[in-house]
Amino acid sequence: MNKNKASKMREPLNIENSIAGVIDEIIEIRRYFHQNPELGQNEFNTMNTICSFLDKYGIEYEKNVADTGVVALIIGNTTDKVIGVRADIDALPIKEESNVDFKSHNENVMHACGHDIHTAILLGLGKLLKLMEKDLKGSVKLFFQPAEETTGGAERMIKEGCLKNPDVDAVLGLHVSSDIEAGKIGIKYGKMYAASDMITINVSGVQTHGAYPHDGIDPIVISSNIVMALQTLVSRNMSPWNSAVFTIGSMHAGTSGNIIPEAAKMTGISRTLDVKTRKLFQRRLVEICESIARAYGGKAEVNIVESYAPLINDDSMVDLVREAAVDSIGENNIIVMKEPYLGTEDFSYFAAAKKSCFFSLGIRNEEKGYIHPIHSNKFAADEDSISIGMKIFLNSILKFFG
Repeated sequence: MNKNKASKMREPLNIENSIAGVIDEIIEIRRYFHQNPELGQNEFNTMNTICSFLDKYGIEYEKNVADTGVVALIIGNTTDKVIGVRADIDALPIKEESNVDFKSHNENVMHACGHDIHTAILLGLGKLLKLMEKDLKGSVKLFFQPAEETTGGAERMIKEGCLKNPDVDAVLGLHVSSDIEAGKIGIKYGKMYAASDMITINVSGVQTHGAYPHDGIDPIVISSNIVMALQTLVSRNMSPWNSAVFTIGSMHAGTSGNIIPEAAKMTGISRTLDVKTRKLFQRRLVEICESIARAYGGKAEVNIVESYAPLINDDSMVDLVREAAVDSIGENNIIVMKEPYLGTEDFSYFAAAKKSCFFSLGIRNEEKGYIHPIHSNKFAADEDSISIGMKIFLNSILKFFG
């Protein structure tokens, strides 16, 4: 080999050393985000802070995507393969009561779901990828997504073209988990998070004196029968090998104990793990409510508002992340989850659009007191998880590019 040519060749990037070189900066910016949380659709300072970081390292981006989101692009030596990585950036309307030194400065707003960690991991990943962009056998898009906790930002970002120009082939994402020890991750093949539908049922009857029920039609009796019948949505309409939840959480009717009211109103939710079950629930819900109301002489009107779709991982992408995690943290630190979550996650829209893997990043550390669940006002996380998230994402990207 020509010695001059050899001297000009770049040394391969050492991932461990590279992460060690940036982690202090990434932890610092994570703490800044934690101290300055913003609710969904109001993440203006968060967006501008992300952009300032990207400017500092010469990473190109588009801001104001879905109002307060950012899409960054790191172009390798080809765009034949393009992978996206997503982090949500919004906080929750919670008054922080944790013991960390960098508590929220915004009253009654807190990063109680770990989105500040997600955002910091993605910024750290972006910096590392920028350092090695000339050696990348593909390109990477970074999605800083707003409003995961409120109206949802993923679907709007996709509609505004975040998966285009260049076209994205696959997407990765993660969420911190206080159920998993720091240093470990959880992976799930197939169905991982549920779809959510919000249900309102309005029952109409005929008002009368409570002493003369035969002169009216009682919407409370109708509603009570509807509540009991709807329990069969799960027990008699679904395979026992599938999972779902249906809950009526509120019922309102009447003003006095001696008056049969004219109407009753119920609200609830359903959680299902695939599109087929979701549509079955929606159809049977309407049939049951309308039929029971009609049988008692009344009427029922059902309003179903679809929220997030089910999150279903692509098995080949889960295999990819699993291999990357083995290289990063070892086989013993990977938990293969058997059961899905019945919570929701709007990464589901990315997973529906492109082959994807979403995994759980452990942040629990009982010795340090990091034991409280997400959405708790005492939530806190082991920051050692940040470097692990960066490493697994980076190794997954390199494996994806081959």
